[in-house]
Amino acid sequence: MKETGILLPVASLPSCTGVGELGAFAYEWIDMIAKAGAGIWQILPLNPLGYGNSPYQPYSSKAGDEIYISLEELRQEGLLTDIPPAGSWKDGQRIQYGKVRAYKDVILRNAFAAFQENEEFLEFARQDWVREYGVFRAFRRAEGDACWNIWPAELKAWPEDRKADIAPYEGEIRYQIFLQYVFYRQWMKLKQYANEKGVRIMGDVPFYVGVDSVDVWAQKENFLLDAEGKPSFIAGVPPDYFSADGQRWGNPIYDWSYMRENGYRFWTDRMAYNSRLFDIVRIDHFRAFDTFWKIPATCPTAIEGEWVEAPGYEVLDTLYREIPGISLVAEDLGELRPQVYTLKEHYHLKGMKILQFTIDTRGKYARDRFRDTENMIIYTGTHDNDTIRGWYQEQTPAGKRKIRRFLRKKGFKNRTPASRLIAYALSSPAEYAILPAADLLEYDSCARLNTPSTVGSPNWEWKLPDYQEMRQALKKWTPYFNRT
Repeated sequence: MKETGILLPVASLPSCTGVGELGAFAYEWIDMIAKAGAGIWQILPLNPLGYGNSPYQPYSSKAGDEIYISLEELRQEGLLTDIPPAGSWKDGQRIQYGKVRAYKDVILRNAFAAFQENEEFLEFARQDWVREYGVFRAFRRAEGDACWNIWPAELKAWPEDRKADIAPYEGEIRYQIFLQYVFYRQWMKLKQYANEKGVRIMGDVPFYVGVDSVDVWAQKENFLLDAEGKPSFIAGVPPDYFSADGQRWGNPIYDWSYMRENGYRFWTDRMAYNSRLFDIVRIDHFRAFDTFWKIPATCPTAIEGEWVEAPGYEVLDTLYREIPGISLVAEDLGELRPQVYTLKEHYHLKGMKILQFTIDTRGKYARDRFRDTENMIIYTGTHDNDTIRGWYQEQTPAGKRKIRRFLRKKGFKNRTPASRLIAYALSSPAEYAILPAADLLEYDSCARLNTPSTVGSPNWEWKLPDYQEMRQALKKWTPYFNRT
């Protein structure tokens, strides 16, 4: 059965607090897309945002970022008597993360002060990862948000020896656990609502984790680190479409030898937890299960790296054996060797097609270089692309003419180029067609979510100010979302 989905990060939902939340606007979003006939809501990672506010450099691969907690839901539970209004910075189409965090932290601490621990909370807190995360965040706050590998030795070594006295940190630890408890409850309630409305949620799990994370601090043996806890090798990709120098991401490389000895426990724990949070899990940078780009930490760019083989079949066999019913999607973009596709097809995983990459205007006529199949997902673009309108506007006059002619020959005419490209994607035999929300709105490059190889503003800041235009866009496209 062919389905339509919409890509919109939780952070990009409208809200009264400057960032998308797990509250009324999220429920309204689910109602809107369900009514339009969209059966999949694809989001970006929900983990605590790290360097540059990137969801792909999180402080934890299991925890959720507290900025998504709905304050109104807490008020309805009696943990808040009133919610001070946010400043004017909450309005518009850009998220001001620093102001959001400062505003919400004060209010969330008030909610924590009113909270009475119950058995459900205590059971949640007994999970190993929850306690470790609480300690990690408490230590990190005490150390001025410095990376764990430059903390005092006793804090750095706490996961191994538990010798540091954590009594002075206990209040902050309980607060951080409270935040995770609230986030988990709000998220699972929202997910259940989506499922009841016929909407499945596709989550996103980065292949790597950030060095400044509880994952690396608490499980150092799973990574290639030096004696100080700094990465010996860095993850990234060689020069490609996005960057002439390649991309040097900064994530530590896995110690696959240790992981094999440990039965890939890190991966099974991580993916089992995420498979509870999401109906479908997209693995970002799937190709690293086959071969990964290993860059010496001393090298300033990604050019000096090398390809190294990974035990992809062993890891995926383990995941499917240990996590029955897990539903995975492979991000298989870029220049890949044939073995990556063989690995993907061995497990019947859906891959991805991005129209912005496959429509080729270099010849006399535009053509689509990619042959569509049923077992794939077609996108107009992803979080790493320009909007489809922005992409079209960047084409040369000759390129635009070729694209229009190509679409006209396919039967798509009498609309804007962006609308025709969306209609072309929806006509694909691919089982899933997923459209970024900004493309449905036909926004230009101002709504781009991220530009690879760049850090900081305006990446990850775009959000919807309200649903007024989106309601009209969904009404327009509803007849086309039923792709059966």
